Amino acid sequence: MSQAAPNDASSNLPSNRAVNAAQAQPEDAPEPAQQPASPAPAVPSQPQPLSKKAQKKLAKAAYISERKKERRAAEKERRKEKKRLLAEKRAAGELDAEEAELQRRKRQRTDKGPRTPFDARVVVDLGFDDMMTENEVKSLTSQLAYTYSANRKAERPFSSLLFTSLNGRTLARMDATNNAAYKRWVGAEWWAEGYERLWEAREQDMNAHGEGLITHDCEGEEATPERERPEETKRAKARARSQAAKDTVIYLTADADDELTELKEGETYIIGGIVDHNRYKNLCLNKSREHEIRSARLPIGTYLSEMRTRKVLTVNQTFEILLKWVETRDWEQALYSVIPKRKFNAEGRRRGGGGSSKGGQSSDEGDAEEWGCASRRCCRFGGRVGAAANMPSFRG
Repeated sequence: MSQAAPNDASSNLPSNRAVNAAQAQPEDAPEPAQQPASPAPAVPSQPQPLSKKAQKKLAKAAYISERKKERRAAEKERRKEKKRLLAEKRAAGELDAEEAELQRRKRQRTDKGPRTPFDARVVVDLGFDDMMTENEVKSLTSQLAYTYSANRKAERPFSSLLFTSLNGRTLARMDATNNAAYKRWVGAEWWAEGYERLWEAREQDMNAHGEGLITHDCEGEEATPERERPEETKRAKARARSQAAKDTVIYLTADADDELTELKEGETYIIGGIVDHNRYKNLCLNKSREHEIRSARLPIGTYLSEMRTRKVLTVNQTFEILLKWVETRDWEQALYSVIPKRKFNAEGRRRGGGGSSKGGQSSDEGDAEEWGCASRRCCRFGGRVGAAANMPSFRG
């Protein structure tokens, strides 16, 4: 028992090795690093509930999508029935003169026989996508379809129809409409680049190949070198259709000082493809000055001086006037045949007369509502705001 106490006391004291290690350690030695705490799992944020208006829009879109096939099938059956009744009347000789003339004109419009194209190019400049609202983009894409349809049915169509600067929301809507039907439009070109490529590509080809490529004279005729092989000639013709000399390009804008007197073969006419609420001034005129090309305006003031309302045009309405002039060579007839007659009765529309379904509204607003235009300015050509007159029915 006398030896147990020292043993218990020595067991409570640190060993010599532990004391030496503690003395050898410096006073400022860093403490051992602590393991970082694991981050707390992120709590998924709750999605914001849709407003009642958004829910109604989604429900309406779903309903329309479900009914689309049913409506198309019903329309197809109605067309078949209408054709059957007309065939029976025609066989029995019961068609009156008015119906017979209507059917004759319809067959003439849709006839795919030989036509004489007007050897000039029309360009629709779509480089204003970031300046429009969603509804304005929607209205513009509809006007592009009407423009193509008018050229397809014309007796003397333009030989080239070109759409430039296709991008952004305009491109997205065109891709989403009728399974991108615009890609199947015959005789139409679509560029992501701007219209300045017309003369830039021509200058590059001329510098690279000299005078050996196709050239266009003032009459629009083509001449090829005698020793050029057939496959080279074909490629050169394809390039030439997408090229133009800079001095043959004219930007059509209502703000121009010069008035357009006639259309010439071999020239290129640019229409500004924009729909807005009269927000931008001299937009197309400034673009023509920037690229150092000519600008001109339609002779509306000369031939329609009695029109008191604003001289307004959509993209397709502008194009239809050009087509009508090519057919008649008469500006007055071309303008009167396209511009709505109610626009010549400004006072009656202001009082709520003139056949308007909404009394008191301006002529421009009434036109825009009737033809589905989402804004008060549909194109930068003959005037400020636009509404489509005599729009042809077209589905891409």
